[in-house]
Amino acid sequence: MAIAKEQVRQIISENNVSSVADVYSLLKESFKDILQELMEAELDASLGYEKNHKGELNTNNKRNGYSPKTLKSQYGEFQMDVPGDRNGEFEPKLIPKYQRDISGIEEKVISLYAGGMSTGDIHDQLQELYGIELSAEMVSKITDKILPQVKEWQSRPLAPIYPFIFMDCIHYKVREDGRILSRAAYVVLGVTTDGYKDILSITVGANETSKFWLGMLNDLKNRGVNDVLFFCVDGLAGFREAISAVYPQAQIQRCVIHMLRNSFKYVNYSDLKKFSKDFKAVYNAPNETAALSELETLKEKWGRKYPYAISNWENNWEDVSSFFQFSDEIRRIMYTTNIIEALNRQYRKVTKT
Repeated sequence: MAIAKEQVRQIISENNVSSVADVYSLLKESFKDILQELMEAELDASLGYEKNHKGELNTNNKRNGYSPKTLKSQYGEFQMDVPGDRNGEFEPKLIPKYQRDISGIEEKVISLYAGGMSTGDIHDQLQELYGIELSAEMVSKITDKILPQVKEWQSRPLAPIYPFIFMDCIHYKVREDGRILSRAAYVVLGVTTDGYKDILSITVGANETSKFWLGMLNDLKNRGVNDVLFFCVDGLAGFREAISAVYPQAQIQRCVIHMLRNSFKYVNYSDLKKFSKDFKAVYNAPNETAALSELETLKEKWGRKYPYAISNWENNWEDVSSFFQFSDEIRRIMYTTNIIEALNRQYRKVTKT
């Protein structure tokens, strides 16, 4: 319900409002007064009559004073006088009997936590913005409430078919038993048949082995993924063996961008521009036969000077050449894992604290 401009002007004049702090203070006091009146109205409805207007109503229950209650709200902490009845039958709906936080503070805490704030930062932020004193330990207890939701998300059913699945990992330094250890979060991103991106799973592990990837892929299978057309992966150990075991009909495409970066590491800076220009003829070739011919030409020109830059492609050709079978539209999707690297950058952004 909006307040008319004339009423706003009257409120400003009567309360000598001249700053943002005055507005905030006024809102806090008004908020408290409105809640108090609503509580009184609730008791009126429960008793069946307004204060001092019992009349001929036949009831032995009546008002029985007030009890103080400190509430936390978006306007800070304040004390309310909760009305009571003699028979103890009044059960407030607006502010339930044992509720002391009416600010939606848990949602705020979880939102700030998801945005990358540490528990200490959240404590400081709530204190500064809302005047609410919430310990870092209490913040941790609140954020722990999302763990059942995380477990539910990790085991949710998936679609039966994904045209594309991208797999990669992001490494973190984490504190565990008083030590700082390196842990990898393995991310699986799928593209649905409708063309939407969907994070299928995030699994934290200690090492990259075919056994580990096999477990992850079997988890996808158990959650309903019956078929995958293309797996787009980086050169992580154990990928091919695991994929071939669980989804033997799927095409496997090694990330071309990563392959190029690995090759360019062996090339002198002075030759890099020419070398990369010549290499375009390989991955832009119209088909695999033409690509192999261009790779041979490249080897004749640069092979003696940079043998490892060329052999890197020769040794991994089976995994890097799948996309030559398809049209440009399909190639543009499957030739690189950049789609998942962009996602990992967002994860890094919100977890850096």
